[in-house]
Amino acid sequence: MMENIEKLQEIIDNSNNIVFFGGAGVSTESGIPDFRSVDGLYNLKYKYPPEQIISHTFFQYKPEEFYRFYKDKMMCLDAKPNKAHTFLAKLEEKGKLSAVVTQNIDGLHQAGGSHTVYELHGSIHRNYCTKCHTFYDAEFVKNSKDLIPKCTKCGGIIKPDVVLYEEGLDDETVTNAINAISNCDTLIIAGTSLVVYPAASFIRYFKGNHLVLINLSETSADKTADLVIHGKVGEVLSQIKI
Repeated sequence: MMENIEKLQEIIDNSNNIVFFGGAGVSTESGIPDFRSVDGLYNLKYKYPPEQIISHTFFQYKPEEFYRFYKDKMMCLDAKPNKAHTFLAKLEEKGKLSAVVTQNIDGLHQAGGSHTVYELHGSIHRNYCTKCHTFYDAEFVKNSKDLIPKCTKCGGIIKPDVVLYEEGLDDETVTNAINAISNCDTLIIAGTSLVVYPAASFIRYFKGNHLVLINLSETSADKTADLVIHGKVGEVLSQIKI
């Protein structure tokens, strides 16, 4: 492991434009459950499969069941940034990191101090009325007296600005993420199994010098990476000196 840490240190030292592409494994060290592990959300026993619950159709026709799951399992408002988030913020502050591209919706990168963050799947911190588009924060949704949060202006159902199954990614966010990946000299992919599309396909735009993978388990991109470290993201990155 130490040999790999030293190699990562060397890569970061010699890089001037790093992009970090992260998944659920970045947030698990903050106590937020992932989806696909043994203890992940997809393996929980609910009346409906979680994959069905977090779909656009389910939200439309069974908003009460949607919000019961969403508030209970996906709105982790007490979670705090971990070592990975704070490391990336420092890396950005030093001018080494140009962007964070994340599949997470928890907002912990911003809470940890990062400024340029492209949230591919949206954020629990942005919520809108489906009728009049009035904005509401996560606290309003979480603490609404009714299970289904309603707009105080028009009474419309409030929807989280998160990408549900059957919904497309935001075009501007996708463009910014692809541009960042296309122009960086080092791409660090961490905490993702690279099975969620289209997000996982974005790494094909990387044309830089070093591709680094940090993940507990193997991924489809391991064979093409310059460096693969199997470990927890925060524990690995916290050993790097900036």
